[in-house]
Amino acid sequence: MIQLDEKIYFYLLAIIPVMVVAFFFLQVWKKRTQRHFADTKLLKRLAPNKSSFKSALKLIFLSLGLAFLIIGLVNPKIGTKLETVKREGVDIVFAVDVSKSMLAEDIAPNRIEKAKRLVSEIINQLASDRIGIIAYAGQAYPQLPITTDYGAAKMFLQSMNTDMLSSQGTAINAAIDLASTYYDDSEQTNRVLFIVSDGEDHSERSTIDAVDNAVKNGIRIFTIGVGKPKGAPIPIKRNGVVESLKKDNKGEVVITKLNEAVLSEISSEGNGEYIDGSNTENAVEYIKEQLNQMDKKEFEAKQFAEYKDQFQWFLGIGLFFLFLDIFLLDKKTKWLKKLNLFNEHEDV
Repeated sequence: MIQLDEKIYFYLLAIIPVMVVAFFFLQVWKKRTQRHFADTKLLKRLAPNKSSFKSALKLIFLSLGLAFLIIGLVNPKIGTKLETVKREGVDIVFAVDVSKSMLAEDIAPNRIEKAKRLVSEIINQLASDRIGIIAYAGQAYPQLPITTDYGAAKMFLQSMNTDMLSSQGTAINAAIDLASTYYDDSEQTNRVLFIVSDGEDHSERSTIDAVDNAVKNGIRIFTIGVGKPKGAPIPIKRNGVVESLKKDNKGEVVITKLNEAVLSEISSEGNGEYIDGSNTENAVEYIKEQLNQMDKKEFEAKQFAEYKDQFQWFLGIGLFFLFLDIFLLDKKTKWLKKLNLFNEHEDV
């Protein structure tokens, strides 16, 4: 497990591309200026030992040196000792709809990004609960098993998109069935499933049957609606530019609408509640209150208790490259000059 102490120093890495661009323009300016005094052949005679590639090599060394020094300032740490700790919490699974209808932009910036933000903000409010993530469209696929690693959860969450599943449509029942397999602790009394969706459901099998089975397994189902009841078209984009709108078999533009009735029915049958996700702050606050009211179960979890600093390695490597840059001269190296690998000189 790697921990980064001062991530803000990563912004300093922006210095490197600025240096590269400045170096390029400096070289162009030098060549243009030199041409005013003499042609290329005469310049080679006047400065026969001038290397044409070492200046670029020096830039590489300087860039690497700065990069390693900056990473040293960030101070990466590696976990060296695992310990078992006792925690109290609820097992929570998030089932996120990644069907194409989630591309609709009736809620900014679009439904899928709104859904991801909602889940991320909920995770920020958790303390010791265990979480899992499921992605579903025409079928449901596990993204992250039950874990206490919130950092990993956010990483998987951010990578989710509407192109990740080839099977399109929206099968909420498949998501509920898969979520039921996530809770492997028979003693866990509070099992919560959050379905984050626009409510479109193309399940071939009754979704209520899946809800009933989940309830029998002690799972409470909450639904979070993203989108607007009046609906919006589904944009088809390429490189961030809208090329067209999705159309049906008759050539008419498809309007996808938030189906609150379906989501409300699922949450009602699932002993949970329907939550309007249009206002992120209000939705997250309400969910936080609901989770706080639930009984917590004590469970054991492993976590890194000790971390060892690794900054000294990066500082050492960075200083090594800086010393190379300082002591590397622009003159040709004698043995390289004899080899003439870069065709830097011609017989006169």
